[in-house]
Amino acid sequence: MYAIIEVGSKQYSVTKDDIIQVNKQVVAKGDNISIDKVLLVSDGKKVQIGQPYVSGAKVEAVVLKQMLGEKTTAFKHRRRKNSHWEKGHRAQLTELKIKAIVLGL
Repeated sequence: MYAIIEVGSKQYSVTKDDIIQVNKQVVAKGDNISIDKVLLVSDGKKVQIGQPYVSGAKVEAVVLKQMLGEKTTAFKHRRRKNSHWEKGHRAQLTELKIKAIVLGL
């Protein structure tokens, strides 16, 4: 059984016991959350596709930790001008563990 969910503005394909990293959510470590923006649910033989979301379907998850992602750098160099800059950024992430996928009606 798997589902495609929307968290923030990104989509994730998840199954039970998956661990995913999503953009920062305002929840505490150890909290249970329910994601009801389910775009597709499949149990192996039946597939439900939402328009845009599957009614009644939800994904239960627990928050493992709040964390920072890997550092990404942006570098710009202007040739022959002796001018350049470099900026770094680390995204704030929330790590979720999927506990259950509940099918829609």
